[in-house]
Amino acid sequence: MREKLIRSLSNIKRKHQGGILTIGHFDGVHLGHQQLVRAAVNQARKEHVPAIVVTFEPHAVEFFAPDKVTVPRLTRLREKYCALIECGADYVLVLPFNQKLASLSASEFVDEILVNHLHPRHIIVGDDFQFGRGRGGHFSLLQAMGKALGFTAEALPTVILDGERVSSTRVREALLKGDHVLVKLLLGRPYSMLGKIVSGDQRGRQLGFPTANIYLHRKLTPVSGVYAVFMHGIYDHPLKGVANVGVRPTVDGTRTLLEVHLLDFNQDIYGRQVKIEFCQKLRDEVRFANLDLLKQQIAKDVNAARDYFNQL
Repeated sequence: MREKLIRSLSNIKRKHQGGILTIGHFDGVHLGHQQLVRAAVNQARKEHVPAIVVTFEPHAVEFFAPDKVTVPRLTRLREKYCALIECGADYVLVLPFNQKLASLSASEFVDEILVNHLHPRHIIVGDDFQFGRGRGGHFSLLQAMGKALGFTAEALPTVILDGERVSSTRVREALLKGDHVLVKLLLGRPYSMLGKIVSGDQRGRQLGFPTANIYLHRKLTPVSGVYAVFMHGIYDHPLKGVANVGVRPTVDGTRTLLEVHLLDFNQDIYGRQVKIEFCQKLRDEVRFANLDLLKQQIAKDVNAARDYFNQL
């Protein structure tokens, strides 16, 4: 699947050109983003050309003020890429968001990046799309430049759910509240994270609850606490588990870690790439006075997760 990832403008080939584009950060790849990608895919299939998603890494806020980021991303690049491909995109072009790209005016971005490298036939964006230096470009400019440079442009209306706009912010708010029913409606799927299982300090095993440990490689996470989860990627069916996302304050942890205790499972799965699907939040992460109290709480968490899965 990685052959569909275009990591820079220098990697663009003839087969990537002349297609249908959609452009954005696509954090979370929610229903609004999916509408754009699927519209591009449908148009591309009709015209027998590639459907290409153009996105950026890192996010502009992360580039300009990396030490002052206060809003957690919903998806890392790999998670975003996988979700976009699942929507049917033929290719995902990742533009490195750097000072050079940030300094381009809206017209320079269209001319130098989109037209000179991708030769688009048609571009589909959201009706609130802004681009270029200082977010100075709007759909009207894109449409006007298309007439001059040989492509057409289309703006799709915002997706509305229960009278409110579907957005990455709304997904974050629902995750913060633990409303995973709403999260699933906004995303069209449960919220999940991808990662590789690594060896840990064996603390869970010592407490009688061995865990699969996954480093999240992000400063902030949109989920925190204890959850009933499914783990995908070991077998052709998901494994049930209970997970903690946090810094493990009881044992003086310092980095955010995702730990999953799988129910009725005891096999070596180190090194496996897995997807953790968050089903229901059970409680917030708290510091316990000692390990015995932590162990007692984990046992209660396991029982709560079992109760959840028994009700499905």
